[in-house]
Amino acid sequence: MSEYEFSDDASRLDAEWIHRTLATHSYWARGRPRELQDAANAGSRCFGVYDGERQVAFARLVTDGATFGWLADVIVDPDRRGEGIGKLLVAGVAAEVDRLGLRRTLLKTDDAHTLYERHGWEPATPAGDWLVRERP
Repeated sequence: MSEYEFSDDASRLDAEWIHRTLATHSYWARGRPRELQDAANAGSRCFGVYDGERQVAFARLVTDGATFGWLADVIVDPDRRGEGIGKLLVAGVAAEVDRLGLRRTLLKTDDAHTLYERHGWEPATPAGDWLVRERP
């Protein structure tokens, strides 16, 4: 297993990798145009996980920077899944949420509940597809 690094340095983001991975391998952003993804990234706090210089995971946090956040576009390179990268990514994002002091952070998932729940997100709806992380 490689040694992976979490980073919030926007200059390290690989916009082409982010777009290609989300547009081809996610159920929520399939076919999303590159221009739309770039605009979403520009309006968000973005995070990556890297194997050396190669990006292998991505997440973005839409936030006012003070009270609320929405975690979106969380994805790990399909060839690297099962190596703990998602855990590192979500732990890094949760630490940033705590550093900012956000009281409430939402996300929507169809298939990664356990990953988020270990970092404090809980079901926010009866269907359980929306999760919330609340802090006093």
